[in-house]
Amino acid sequence: MSQVTLLEEVSQWNQETCQQELKTVLPKLIAMHHDTHSWEEHTNILQIITSRFLPHLSLPELETGCFSTVLPKVVKVFASLLEEIGKQIGGLSSQNTELHVFLRNILKMMVQTLESLSGCVRRVCSFEESVSFDAIRSLPSCILSVLKDTFQHCKDSEVMYSGRLSLVGDLLQGMFKEAYSLQKGLMELLDKISLEDTASEEEVSDIVTVIHSLLDICSIISRLDIALHANTWKFIIKQSVKYQSLVEDRLRHTDIAFSLCQDLYTSVQNCLELAQQIQQAGLQEVVHCPEYKLFQKATKMSRFFANTLVHYTKEFKAFLAKSCCRFHQLYLQIHSKIPTSVCAPSVPSALIEELRVAVLVPMDAVLTQLLSFRPFAESVLDPDHQCSTELCLPQCLLLVNVLGKLSSQPEEALWLWTDGSQFSEEAPRWSVFEAVLQSFRRCMLERAVPVWLPGVMLRGQAQGRVSLYQHVCVHMCACVAVLPAQHFAPLERSLLAAVLQADTQMAVLATDVWCFLARYGTAELCFHHVLLIAHLIRSCPGEGYQLFHLALLLRRLLFLMTPKHQVEFVEHFPPAQEENLCVWHHTLLRCLCTEARMRVEKEMLSGASVVLQEWQNNSYRMGDMPRLNRILGCVLMLMGGSNLEAECVISSVKIISQLWSRMSSNQAVSCLSGLTIQKCPDDLLLAALEFLTSMGRVFISPSIKCRVLPRIRDLFNGLLNHPSWLILHHVLEAFGLFAEITNHEEVISQTLTSEEIKTKVLNFLSKTISHQESEEARLERLKEWRSIIEKHCEQMERETSSPLHTPLAEEPCPKRARRETEVEEEFERHLQTAESALKALQAIVGPDHNLSSPQWVRTRLEVLQTLITQINSAAIEQP
Repeated sequence: MSQVTLLEEVSQWNQETCQQELKTVLPKLIAMHHDTHSWEEHTNILQIITSRFLPHLSLPELETGCFSTVLPKVVKVFASLLEEIGKQIGGLSSQNTELHVFLRNILKMMVQTLESLSGCVRRVCSFEESVSFDAIRSLPSCILSVLKDTFQHCKDSEVMYSGRLSLVGDLLQGMFKEAYSLQKGLMELLDKISLEDTASEEEVSDIVTVIHSLLDICSIISRLDIALHANTWKFIIKQSVKYQSLVEDRLRHTDIAFSLCQDLYTSVQNCLELAQQIQQAGLQEVVHCPEYKLFQKATKMSRFFANTLVHYTKEFKAFLAKSCCRFHQLYLQIHSKIPTSVCAPSVPSALIEELRVAVLVPMDAVLTQLLSFRPFAESVLDPDHQCSTELCLPQCLLLVNVLGKLSSQPEEALWLWTDGSQFSEEAPRWSVFEAVLQSFRRCMLERAVPVWLPGVMLRGQAQGRVSLYQHVCVHMCACVAVLPAQHFAPLERSLLAAVLQADTQMAVLATDVWCFLARYGTAELCFHHVLLIAHLIRSCPGEGYQLFHLALLLRRLLFLMTPKHQVEFVEHFPPAQEENLCVWHHTLLRCLCTEARMRVEKEMLSGASVVLQEWQNNSYRMGDMPRLNRILGCVLMLMGGSNLEAECVISSVKIISQLWSRMSSNQAVSCLSGLTIQKCPDDLLLAALEFLTSMGRVFISPSIKCRVLPRIRDLFNGLLNHPSWLILHHVLEAFGLFAEITNHEEVISQTLTSEEIKTKVLNFLSKTISHQESEEARLERLKEWRSIIEKHCEQMERETSSPLHTPLAEEPCPKRARRETEVEEEFERHLQTAESALKALQAIVGPDHNLSSPQWVRTRLEVLQTLITQINSAAIEQP
């Protein structure tokens, strides 16, 4: 009997005949199936085997009698069908009828193959007895291979068939539907199988292969069908946990974790895209629009993936060391897409709240589970980890969240997060305190915008919205309040490092936390910290941001000391010793108790009198001016205080009165006029503005008014055209104050000559915004400034840490300069005075001024010229 005749005859048999001829005909059909090269014949034989003969095979006979021989050939033929489509698809068109029919026939054969495989699954499921992997070993691998190829073809169909998809769309849809049903049936079948702890190596290998194959399929179907995607993940996790003791060390945990993270992030992005569409549509009744239904489905999927991640990390944490970086990144990515991130899309707040509950709550549970896991801590605390701009705030919020959880963690986890790396062989990691402060520093954009965060809970209610600064400060202080004393050392090191960095707001944050530590700790701890900071101030090489930050901290801590310790502090750093003046120059005496304050005032004024007297005795040498300025700065600090004793006031006035003879106040405006405003350092310009403002209170005599007022006018005119907006703001502020208090109104009118300057001043005084900047433009501008400020801070820190600014331990004393004689110093002093006076006079009668000098001025100049000639001749004649 020929093959064709046999197939025709068998196709007419009933089930009873098939059962009777099973032993004879089935081997022939299997042989024919194996040897045929005809796709159509192969498909027909497969259908006959699965529909006619398979129902009559017992469970032990399925694998050895059918599956092991037939199914490998099915995989090869199915792959060849797909390959043929790939070769022929380019010529498909509605006009090419022959090719159209040919390709549709191939797709029909693929659908028939899937139906036959579904018949195999149904037959196995029909047995009441328990099924083992050994009994169906060839079936899962064959089906999963075919499913993977089928879903990949469906996924690529839109691109592969391009505009010709309508010619075969019905068959592709049917093929996907049949593949969906086949996979669902296979998962139900595998779910019924149970492996014992004594399972064979082959059985364990089979279930591992199934899990990995379905993982590969997940990446393909993620955008094809939501329900199938979710059910596949459910099965993967369920089977992994079900056989955990058998497969946990064989699974590709890194691939599973990465795929799960990617699917969660993609789902969250999908939610946000739908929410944006709702926002852009401007719908008032959000819950009734079709897009909201889609948003709910996407949110449900996000919740599913997030909860699945919680379950997976809980069960397999020990095997997820290589996945911790991805978990860390996922946390940052998701938080960057949700307000209050400045990079988050604008979406309705109600929808965001739904997404928060669905995703952020499970993500917080994942964080809690990973806190005691060293690889995760190393990833989060990695000093070399550089966040992009949009991830800076999420990193800061993550670390703040960690702070809030540490009190409930075991001691090992607390050491892991608070101490940082201790040995060179460890992976480098910051302490969590240093990481929080550094991440806060990176959030320059968020501080400038600013962003607002939920306040802490009080009596079950959130206290409104707070700034990022307050959010971080409160949580750091809360952590300090429950921190065991043995962890104070890394906290103190982190706070000191922050104070010594160039970012002032970061230093203020560290100062606030430090003050809380001082209040919460013992009085002895506060005293110890004050002594340490004072020593650091005394060792600072010069004026700079580090000295400024340390001085701020010192002033704050002095208020928190006990009176006894304040007196001891004065004894440790007596103001009578000049090396301690840098410490007292930056303090506020009102923070001291009466006993300590009176001693400081007395010693400081006494020291100032001594230094001033020595300067006078040494003929007012210029080389002594730095020393004099240091002590006068302290006197200024004293005079700025309140409740000074009458004796102190008298001593201060006496010191100041002794300086009048050395002052030349009539030259100040002339010196400022000689400056090139555009090239002056900022601090000099600010000092000049302070001086010009004070000129509004000064009475200027009519004899010199014609020379002084035009210069003040010219100075203000030049400063009001300064290119720096920051300096310009100070200029406008100074000019407004000058105009408010001065009696010389003509200076104001003469300054406001151009419409541009007049508009600037009037807008500033009336607080009028001349140009309303859009939120997008403002955000872009702040992003540009962020990089500029960061580079500036880094440059300052590099300069401070360079060898030029680092004092050597045993640096040799500089060579003593040649000591000038008293006569030479007197020459120098008189010549400088004369030179300054002549330059001021030159500025008045110079070519840039239209003032005509009277005759008596020229006469006096001729007399001075004669006097200079006589002095010069006398100097030459001396041996």
